[in-house]
Amino acid sequence: MTKWNKEIEEEVTLLVKDWLKQKKKTQKDLKRILNASSERMPVLIEMLKLEYSAGGLAQLLKVLCAAEEYWEQDNQIKQSEEIFSDPFGQLDLLLEELKEDCNT
Repeated sequence: MTKWNKEIEEEVTLLVKDWLKQKKKTQKDLKRILNASSERMPVLIEMLKLEYSAGGLAQLLKVLCAAEEYWEQDNQIKQSEEIFSDPFGQLDLLLEELKEDCNT
């Protein structure tokens, strides 16, 4: 396994920045996943460096893939909540119209 060096750090930093942009996530979102003390990029990279030291590139990618899966599941939950947030909304409108019709 290649030791962590400045070149790897720069590549991981660019990768993470592009990845967060693509996923429409923030450094704060990644901070939560990594349980980091700050959302600043140097702190996040330090957390990823620890993962890399523990298991190399495979471990680092495993953590990033787990974050992506978590975000995907979270997005699906939010979408289903939006769909089912008010299942009777249309019925309430129809009921109001019927009441108005009966009162006139």
